[in-house]
Amino acid sequence: MPELTRRRALGAAAVLAAAAGSQAVAAPPAAAVPDPHHGGPESFEEVYRGRRIAGRPTAGGHHHGAGYGVFIDGVELHVMQNADSSWISVISHYDPVPTPRAAARAAVVELQGAPLVPFRAN
Repeated sequence: MPELTRRRALGAAAVLAAAAGSQAVAAPPAAAVPDPHHGGPESFEEVYRGRRIAGRPTAGGHHHGAGYGVFIDGVELHVMQNADSSWISVISHYDPVPTPRAAARAAVVELQGAPLVPFRAN
């Protein structure tokens, strides 16, 4: 068996990364149903675990959410859409979800009843 060298380890890592990248391209996560008027995710409003969550297109696209706002009890939850169409929020930044509604629900679970404090991006 050949000796493991740095060159072989890096080569194996590159092959694994390429294989993982091709799988991600072949099977992207389910995206939100597009809003026919804005080309983005559909609007929603519901009560989830006792909290009012809502999402809708916003003017301007002032954050990375590309002109889409998510709100918990009327306070904006900072969301961002990733290149693979998944969504993250300032509350659950390392747990991507397929839709802004799922991001709002994940934030409600993570907040455990605590109020959402407005995020000020400077």
